[in-house]
Amino acid sequence: MRRFAAVLSGVVLVSSISACTPRPNDAEPTASAFLEALEQREVDASLIDDPTSATDSTNATWDGLQAEKMTATLKDVHQEDNLATATYELAWQLPRERELTYDAQMTLTQSGEQWSVRWQPSVLHPRLGAHQHLELRSIAPAQASVVSSDGVELLKPGTAYRVLVDTDQMRTAGAAAAAISGALAKAHETDRAVPLHDAEGLSKDISEASGVFSAAVIPAGARDAFAEALGDEPGVRLNEEAAMVNAQPNFAPDIMARVGELVRDDLTGDAGWSIDVVNENGASYEEITREDPAPAPAIHISLDHRVQEAAEKALEPVAGQQAMIVAIRPSTGGILAVAQTPAADADGNLATMGQYPPGSTFKIVTAAAGLARQGMNPGTPVPCPGTMNLFGRTVTNYAGFGLGTVPLETAFARSCNTTFADISTNLAPGELKDVGKQFGLGVDMEIPGVETITGSIPDGEELLDRTEAGYGQGLDLASPFGMALVSATAAHGTMPVPYLVKGEETKLSEEIAPLPPEAIDQLRQIMAAVTAPGGTASAFTAEGDIRGKTGEAEINGGSHSWFTGYRVDDDIAFATLVVLGGGSEAAVALSNTMLANLPLG
Repeated sequence: MRRFAAVLSGVVLVSSISACTPRPNDAEPTASAFLEALEQREVDASLIDDPTSATDSTNATWDGLQAEKMTATLKDVHQEDNLATATYELAWQLPRERELTYDAQMTLTQSGEQWSVRWQPSVLHPRLGAHQHLELRSIAPAQASVVSSDGVELLKPGTAYRVLVDTDQMRTAGAAAAAISGALAKAHETDRAVPLHDAEGLSKDISEASGVFSAAVIPAGARDAFAEALGDEPGVRLNEEAAMVNAQPNFAPDIMARVGELVRDDLTGDAGWSIDVVNENGASYEEITREDPAPAPAIHISLDHRVQEAAEKALEPVAGQQAMIVAIRPSTGGILAVAQTPAADADGNLATMGQYPPGSTFKIVTAAAGLARQGMNPGTPVPCPGTMNLFGRTVTNYAGFGLGTVPLETAFARSCNTTFADISTNLAPGELKDVGKQFGLGVDMEIPGVETITGSIPDGEELLDRTEAGYGQGLDLASPFGMALVSATAAHGTMPVPYLVKGEETKLSEEIAPLPPEAIDQLRQIMAAVTAPGGTASAFTAEGDIRGKTGEAEINGGSHSWFTGYRVDDDIAFATLVVLGGGSEAAVALSNTMLANLPLG
């Protein structure tokens, strides 16, 4: 709490009464008695000429100042014949340990042997006139903004609408939920910042609530579309309220909505205050003293405006498919971009929570296991036959190609399924899972502002599970966020702790020891071979030193297209997924476009 003191000086009259000259019928006792009553928020009717006006003015100022206490100190009484002027100090104790101290004067007149105070509002403050009082007023600080890591304003103060359900007025929870869910979906078509809610889950929440339930918050621009789709559903209404809104409505709408809720209370700053002279209608005439508000500093988040826009632009040609790009800063763990197509939006936060077989991108983890736990290096000879029978499981390379015995680096660059199935089969149960956690896969994370699931790797007690896991099939699952974290770990050397909002702590489910530095160096070398001539991602044309791994994950009905990697030059790691996109060429092309949209230098 701060302590403020405002001192306003009135006209101080120096007493001309000689200390050695006694005054007949002194006015000082009356002045003292009046001030003592004023300290108690009372007006002694026997001491004042207009007790009604005095009481009204006194109460108005006490209430207006929200005063907790007042101390009055008589400083001087100047008396001539039947007229006296008393000078005194009033010290008001206000809320939050604020103080207001100043000098004031009152006039006293004598009638017969009786002195009385001549009432006027200036008795309470020298600047008060008729029908005026003092009032403590709050001065709201300007709300801060949310700013990207490259200095672009992302959220700013604005207006939004809260969807409220009066549980006493609705038909049923199910009916209200269905109406709201449908209206949100319709409004989402016009503004992707409108959240989507499953009717079944929403119905459950509403049924467990009482009174008025908050179902969602929608941007002001989507209000009409929502209201039209909602119709006259009983018990459901929209309430306008101040909110942080997207400076660019289509910029990472889901992430920005979550950030807005998270940091809302951190953007208001400390209110200022003033003491004003106001009339009986509350209109201010004059500001007596003022303490300016202290605005909150801007909230900085890790999203990079350039990277997010580059990712979103890269996804535009596949807007009708479910496709996602996640980017992370390896050196800091800052989440740079979370982009997904409208088709992906329809199913929620797939970029950070969707679980898909990672296909051959998972060979990064398997290769690291071979390097760190089996004594391999990039030049280690490994088998890459077209097919390999591993304890009854026949593993086949893409289109059945075979290379014979080749260095590990070549097998990685050409993406030999047989090689990496063999490596993982020869690991002990749990080893591959432990190495995966060193890259973040399978580690639960609580990241303020974003929900994530990195992925999961089987323990591999069954040989078949270990065999299939080695090349990203079987029970392996990962999100694009999880695979971006894999590449960020390779780039950084240890798993960077991801974050979105600067200053907010990310909590990990467990602490994981890092991979040996020599294994990381060797892993970087073989990842570079993937984008070099002869590698499966040699089609990259974007400038810079780009390293990574392609992937095609086969499922019933097709296959997912993957690429994950990092660019050394500008400290960006990323993962791209096109659901049912076929071979890795689709994800490579989107990744190449994103990096091309981010020219170096």
